[in-house]
Amino acid sequence: MTIDLSQYEAGAPFKGNYNQALEDLQDRLSRILVAHIVHRKRSVILFEGWDAAGKGGAIQRLTCGWDPRNFSVWPIAAPTREEKERHFLWRFWTKLPGAGQIAVFDRSWYGRVLVERVEGFASEAQWRRSYDEINEFEAQQADDGTAMVKLFFHITQETQDERLKARLEHPWKRWKVTGEDFRNRSRRSDYLRAISDMLAHTSTRWAPWQVIDGNNKKAARIAALTTIADALERAVPLKPPAASPELEEIARAAFQKDG
Repeated sequence: MTIDLSQYEAGAPFKGNYNQALEDLQDRLSRILVAHIVHRKRSVILFEGWDAAGKGGAIQRLTCGWDPRNFSVWPIAAPTREEKERHFLWRFWTKLPGAGQIAVFDRSWYGRVLVERVEGFASEAQWRRSYDEINEFEAQQADDGTAMVKLFFHITQETQDERLKARLEHPWKRWKVTGEDFRNRSRRSDYLRAISDMLAHTSTRWAPWQVIDGNNKKAARIAALTTIADALERAVPLKPPAASPELEEIARAAFQKDG
């Protein structure tokens, strides 16, 4: 599947009442999490994208109304020594959700075909082989009943530069900027090729990629949360289960006794 990233660079502002739209989406998402809990379903929501593209802000707004007992956010950093000594997917297996759970990945196993490819941490044979390994890994999850939602946040170089400068000038945000951000920035053309290959090779029927135009933060958040809500509503039953007859009988007896 070919995805043209230049189609996601308009940065058009959100048309409508942003606060109301966000509140409505968060209400939908709250019901979706409850549906996961009562129907014992599980889902993975995966965020990839450029540095300063808005992934963190979208994750905050996605999860702010969720019960923390039923979801996890996994910020994925460089693998540890122990993790490097094993297959690259090994470290992700224990982070997959259980029944009634949603797992949110802030970066993911796609580091293998992005940063590890571009920076030379994986050989060409390794990262080329990884496309099939990733597709099979995700197919295993989908076949076992896990819904997969994959978002890629795209921004232009100009937008990224504006945001990096703003972070550096903000005393409580400059900690977010590291030398790695500028190392990645200097290799944008290499990353564009890697991203293009990733989208082409790993957007599958069971786990398609959805690209988010991140050049306007508010519009991107609404687009991302709408995409997630739509996908999960298709994957998880939203009709509540019938009440337990046994519980109804216990409650009736208790209330009659109290009355």
